[in-house]
Amino acid sequence: CSSGAYFNFGHSDPPIKMQKVWMDGIPAYTGMAAVDAYLGATELDESNNMMHGGAHVIEDLVKGKAVRLRATAYGTDCYPRKEMDTYVSLKTVNQAVLFNTRNCYQNYACATNSSSRTLYTYMGKLLPEFGNATFSSAGELSPLMNDPYYRTVGIGTRIFLGGAQGFVVWEGTQFNPGVPRTDAGVPKRPAGSLAVIGDLKQMSPEFLRGLTFTKYGTSLGLGLGVPIPILDEEMARSCAVTNADIVTGVFDYSQPTRSRPVLREVTYAELRSG
Repeated sequence: CSSGAYFNFGHSDPPIKMQKVWMDGIPAYTGMAAVDAYLGATELDESNNMMHGGAHVIEDLVKGKAVRLRATAYGTDCYPRKEMDTYVSLKTVNQAVLFNTRNCYQNYACATNSSSRTLYTYMGKLLPEFGNATFSSAGELSPLMNDPYYRTVGIGTRIFLGGAQGFVVWEGTQFNPGVPRTDAGVPKRPAGSLAVIGDLKQMSPEFLRGLTFTKYGTSLGLGLGVPIPILDEEMARSCAVTNADIVTGVFDYSQPTRSRPVLREVTYAELRSG
């Protein structure tokens, strides 16, 4: 989630100041400039078709496909055109930049379901009466688990993003480092996150895919890696963290509240044991 791409399509002749834009039927946000738009990965078409969202359009572009671009406008003296319907690809647009406001979450919840019915969530399909549990962290391989206090990760850090070079540009949204931590400093709950950016034209479909979560919506599957230099013994200890050292809470997603009860704490070694 919290991913998307912005584009500069280049000017048409006669020029248009795009007011509304659709990319393969998916609405994109245009309140930036005449021919700029931001396409969110979780955006759906106007029929709420969950099998095709912004993430799938981004994947198609990275695969080299052309996508339909439709735009409408109110028309001005300097931008007289009111409609446009064409096709664009990464070869035809001026810029295509992946800009994600929250990636690389430092720990996250484990989800389960105590109710008598199946739930369809962003954590996947949750079976009734504690029939399964799902989680979404890479555990000991997660970058911010290996640098829990962000000593080597910050604005300007070069990263691996979708098969290309990217950069950390800011803290991610919902950044909250002040959560309970283990004695080794590893957060027990969702904590840090990263806002990242990279050139979509350089990315590979091997590391970028549109996803559909049944009866929930769409998202973007994205490969992301952060180099962490071993500066001293403290960093070496941090990077030696194992799944047995990392704890998260098990939450009951059948509770329709913002604050869900924690049923228990569990290590990632336990989660990965099945």
